Amino acid sequence: MSRETPFPKDVLIPQQPIPRGASAFTGQVLELLDGSPKDEATIKAAFAGFDEMFDQIAAGLYSLASMLVGEGEDSVLVVETAIATVDLSGCHDAVEARQRSRLALAKAAIELLCRRDSQGLAAPQRLEPAQACIGDDDLDAVGVSGDELTRMLAGPERDRVRAWLSSLSTTSRVIFALRAVAAFPSAQVASLLAQYGGSSAAGWHPESVREIFRQALCSLASQLLHETTAR
Repeated sequence: MSRETPFPKDVLIPQQPIPRGASAFTGQVLELLDGSPKDEATIKAAFAGFDEMFDQIAAGLYSLASMLVGEGEDSVLVVETAIATVDLSGCHDAVEARQRSRLALAKAAIELLCRRDSQGLAAPQRLEPAQACIGDDDLDAVGVSGDELTRMLAGPERDRVRAWLSSLSTTSRVIFALRAVAAFPSAQVASLLAQYGGSSAAGWHPESVREIFRQALCSLASQLLHETTAR
């Protein structure tokens, strides 16, 4: 998703009308198509206001990718795949662009995990409800908001939280990341696993995702309580 590719000076494209309700991003693109050549400086100036949005999205994608597939080259590959496949032209704001990007990244990450281990994301056959310490499948149930979790993953507590994530099974880690960080509902997570996790993942249902997420939340609550009492 390069923002610095020079516009070919010998190509003229008839001006296109800007559709009613078009996003700011789409409007910027269409305004450039006025039939006159554009140099690199003009292109960069037109999209200067979007640089921060792109940078924030890319940074967030790498953080999510590293939670799903681990840090390093695989995370970079997943982010590159997501950026290459996601369509941001119809996004109305950074929130929508971020969610579309996260969806593309989730698909790429699940496919990569499936290539690593075809049974790694297998749907549970008989998942009995555990005696979890919480009754709700919501991050707030353990007293942590989505913003607080993001700060924990990026701040001084990063290593501790990452170590906890590494202690989870692949399935639990993926479900936790997609529910708590990507903010996908259980039904969407189940659909992503079933579609991209290989034949063994075809049986995922929202109820199974909710149950495993509750168990992960209980583990997180226990971790946070342990750290609090140890201080």
